Amino acid sequence: MDTIVSPAARRRAAGIRYPVLAAAVFMALLPGASTAQSFPARTVRIVVPQSAGGSTDVVARIIAQRLAEALGQPVIVDNRPGAGSVTGTELVAKSPPDGHTLLSVAGSFTINPAIRRNLPFDPVKDFAAVTLAAVLPHVLVVHPSVPAQSVKELIALLKARPGEINYASSGIATSTHMAAELFRHMTGTNMVNVPYKGGAPAMVAMIVGECQVNFATISTALPRIRAGKLRPLGVTTAKRSSAAPEYPTLAEAGVRGYNHSSWVGFLAPAGTPAAVISRLQAETAKIVQSPEVKSLLLRDGLEAAGETPQEFGGFIRDEIARWTKVVKAAGIRAD
Repeated sequence: MDTIVSPAARRRAAGIRYPVLAAAVFMALLPGASTAQSFPARTVRIVVPQSAGGSTDVVARIIAQRLAEALGQPVIVDNRPGAGSVTGTELVAKSPPDGHTLLSVAGSFTINPAIRRNLPFDPVKDFAAVTLAAVLPHVLVVHPSVPAQSVKELIALLKARPGEINYASSGIATSTHMAAELFRHMTGTNMVNVPYKGGAPAMVAMIVGECQVNFATISTALPRIRAGKLRPLGVTTAKRSSAAPEYPTLAEAGVRGYNHSSWVGFLAPAGTPAAVISRLQAETAKIVQSPEVKSLLLRDGLEAAGETPQEFGGFIRDEIARWTKVVKAAGIRAD
């Protein structure tokens, strides 16, 4: 004799199975869902648009090793220098938006739009922000021959001797150059930029007295400060540096609102699924905030970050707007 099942019982049985099946079908139809679920399916590549050895490269390599363990796939660092970091950046902008190609970026990413025309990519529209990984403060230093003992005294000296004091930079539109131009813009002072081919020769120029002022990265400046060859006046970040907490910020020392740093962050091609971005951000933040990595970063003066994609995206837009204003006021042009 056949068992008779009531319509109500059939509906209850279906209610157990069908919503689960329907949810699975719905998720599969979402844009990027299959990519997100299978990520990572192969090696993840972090493109560094500069040569090996700088902060952008060092941070990428520290994170890559540990990100491979977290993702269960190899993570490699691919240095693609050229055209002021444009070459490597363009490569990532045109890569498939699946999370397997990332870009390690520094401050030049937000400076280039202000000084270069016809970039082969849009720094906002062609990329998806992943996270700000680390921040590197700069420190305002002067040669011992400079009589100023504080930031306020330096400002007074510069106003008394406009255009007579030189500052060393690592080159046109580099982070050290922009730090000094931001200082000039905010204080109404006038110094002469002497650009060198990198931070090391700029530091040599400071030590021998060719230049009197420099906004060096804290990792470059600290050994010379501690050797008594340079005098520190303040760090450039909004908060004091963990590497040298005894130095005041420039804002504390009299330049209200001043905030500048070198930094390293990660971007993906625009259109990368949000779930992939979310996982990359969470894993990277976990890595940089671990005691081991925080210690490694601090050896080079770097402060661990780990911002959300939304925070980092907003930061990038704000930086582009700020440098566009500073560059226009200073009349800076790329070489």
